[in-house]
Amino acid sequence: MLAKRIIPCLDIKDGQTVKGVNFVGLRSAGDPIELGKAYSDQGADELVYLDITASHEGRKTFTELVGRIAREINIPFTVGGGINELSDVDRLLNAGADKVSINSAAIRRPELINEIASHFGSQVCVVAIDAKQTLQGWRCFLNGGRLETERDLFQWAKEANDRGAGEILFTSMDHDGVKEGFANEALATLASTLSIPVIASGGAGRMEHFRDAFIKGHADAALAASVFHFGEIGIKELKDYLRKEGICVR
Repeated sequence: MLAKRIIPCLDIKDGQTVKGVNFVGLRSAGDPIELGKAYSDQGADELVYLDITASHEGRKTFTELVGRIAREINIPFTVGGGINELSDVDRLLNAGADKVSINSAAIRRPELINEIASHFGSQVCVVAIDAKQTLQGWRCFLNGGRLETERDLFQWAKEANDRGAGEILFTSMDHDGVKEGFANEALATLASTLSIPVIASGGAGRMEHFRDAFIKGHADAALAASVFHFGEIGIKELKDYLRKEGICVR
């Protein structure tokens, strides 16, 4: 069994780490570089940095931040936000990122997945999907959860897989920041239909939630933000707990 990964996620707004509930009500969580260094020291496997209000003006600032992160942190990290074309990917990889995460841009122009995979390799391309349950089933949302689409979560994830994505980062919007557990049924469906790793996001509140994401949801990695940022769960303690529960972690 491949070792499961623990991934702190840092949402960046105006150069600071922030965290909300159900994608709203943001509060500051600290300096992104200092937090990243702390997580690296504590044994995090990877980090994800998301420029959550990515605008054309903000991206230059974010690229500079990515360069500073790369100089200070010695574990792989993924960056996302405002990535619309290959030149954006090139710029962020050159700044020191290991992978890029694309979300809205991929739904709007799915060929972007093929382009990134063919130019830089599938391992660079993480397709993030924000979805929630509606009367029509699991629907994908754009623009940081603001805009509902006709896209079905499972069909879109399969298409992204087939187009060359290296991983799927699935965030359940209904579970985000609520701390009552991940969307394990949806995760298990994704895991059974895709040939690439699935990262669980949205819902971590207790150590058992990570265990359940791996055992019930068959996720390959679990991502969380506030429980790490505000010291509710320590990464070393979490990994010790998971090992005791029979889960292989790094």
